[in-house]
Amino acid sequence: MAFEAFFLPAASGQRFAILHGPEAPTRHCGAVVYVPPFAEELNKSRRMAALQARAMAAAGYTVLQIDLLGCGDSSGDFGDATWEAWLADVELACDWLQQQTATPLWLWGQRTGCLLANEAANRMGRPVNLLFWQPVVSGKQFLQQFLRLKLAAGILGGESKGVTERLRKQLQQGESVEVAGYLLSPALAAGLEKAELLLPHRSGRVEWIEISSRPDASLSPAALARLTQWQAAGQHVRSNLVNGPAFWQTSEISECPALLDASLMAMSETVAA
Repeated sequence: MAFEAFFLPAASGQRFAILHGPEAPTRHCGAVVYVPPFAEELNKSRRMAALQARAMAAAGYTVLQIDLLGCGDSSGDFGDATWEAWLADVELACDWLQQQTATPLWLWGQRTGCLLANEAANRMGRPVNLLFWQPVVSGKQFLQQFLRLKLAAGILGGESKGVTERLRKQLQQGESVEVAGYLLSPALAAGLEKAELLLPHRSGRVEWIEISSRPDASLSPAALARLTQWQAAGQHVRSNLVNGPAFWQTSEISECPALLDASLMAMSETVAA
């Protein structure tokens, strides 16, 4: 398996990227851009993302992982990030990867990365396949949950009253706010709040995978509602539920082997279809 770490030139600085490629040049099944989750979920997911990228490359895919503006080893601080800048980074990664290989393009998103991947796919003038890991359906709901991390800290510090409302007011007034060690800009908050997992207009197939540690679990109500809506509109979408830990939020770095296998199987079945 080929492996290369490098920086992609961007409009504002550089984006750190890792390229995983198949060893056999004639065995190219597709090109994949990984769109990571938000804030600390990104760090907790790096192990799983790396494992999946290696597995994809071994199966014949060329995979590009990119740190978005203000994340990881890319230019800027998290407080510099905006939703539009992140969408531009996803498009940059897709354009660069498509210059390296003409194979079918996949956008592989995780959590809020699914919102970015879906919106980027809808803006592109070419077919895109989508692989979703535990997708966030509503950016507004996710932002509310993220701001509540500050509320939890406030409760521990005895200052819980009106924390979330105060943060929202600061953002509306154009001020950045600090939540769980991350400086959230008004522009990023506004873009995230408006983001919705809408029907993909130009994508090929959609592979939607959720993870649960409960043996009797089923897909989330939000997922079932969105999948039903998309299928009724004629979108070719499949769903799957695998057993494993919510590795993006566990206290220790954890793995979900069933998710790795399910993702590869879903993608290979799509190629064969």
